[in-house]
Amino acid sequence: MFVGSYPLRLDEKGRLALPVRFREQVAGGMVIKKGQERCIYGLTMARVAEQSAAAAAMAPSDTAAARMRARMSFGSMVEVEPDKTGRITIPVNLREYAGLDRDVVVVGVDTRFEIWDSATWDAYVAEQEASYAEMESEGMPTLS
Repeated sequence: MFVGSYPLRLDEKGRLALPVRFREQVAGGMVIKKGQERCIYGLTMARVAEQSAAAAAMAPSDTAAARMRARMSFGSMVEVEPDKTGRITIPVNLREYAGLDRDVVVVGVDTRFEIWDSATWDAYVAEQEASYAEMESEGMPTLS
């Protein structure tokens, strides 16, 4: 499980040192890809396999929307391998998609982590925090 928020920095080559707590979880392989709200998703290879199986089980799978979703999701995936110091290189196209320059926030979101531009993340949190605080928990599992 990926949890927590970690303010970090990209170096001049677009490399990011993953949080120490995440490194063991991605040791078996990982991908990064385009995520929603203009962030980058980080997934273990096991999670990618689960998503592929879930997508295959959904019907109908041969619609324009299903093809688009598969193309955008699987087509934007890049297999990355952390180096000895736990850094991954984020390709230029993904950095541009997410608006990443230097300051980023890595956010653990259960079965994945997300990489956000720091200012974009701060704006997202400011916009969503009040709604989250007032959200009804009825029908949702609680973590307390």
